Amino acid sequence: MSSWRDNRIQAAIDGTNPMVMATLPGGFAVYGDTQFLPGYAILLPKRNVAALNDLTLAESTAFLQSMRVLGDAVLQATSCERINYDILGNTDQFLHAHVFPRYATEPAERRVKPVWLYSPDHWFADQYEYDAERDGALRERITELLISN
Repeated sequence: MSSWRDNRIQAAIDGTNPMVMATLPGGFAVYGDTQFLPGYAILLPKRNVAALNDLTLAESTAFLQSMRVLGDAVLQATSCERINYDILGNTDQFLHAHVFPRYATEPAERRVKPVWLYSPDHWFADQYEYDAERDGALRERITELLISN
């Protein structure tokens, strides 16, 4: 049986992606599956494309502006030190933008490096998987900020 995780963008379009927080002009703001950096979110485009360059100029402008709006909401909701933005496409062959809150409380050796250098257990360990009880209030706050903008 197919899961929303098999095609996150189509699931967002269809309204079946449970991680969607809000629809923005340039895409869908979704809460991250993993939360070792609380507030981690992703922006998915409104249509399934492989890369930013596959969007029209108007679509890519809206996507990047929406990425900024999502970052502003995460920054405000978490009071983190800064936001890191990342569009790669090396592993998942569909456009998506990562919005990572970075915290002063992170270990010093981690704070100055890309999030991707955290050990793999941070990405896949059950303890960091999204948990509505633990992460729901922050997710709701980010959603409220997105909807009010």
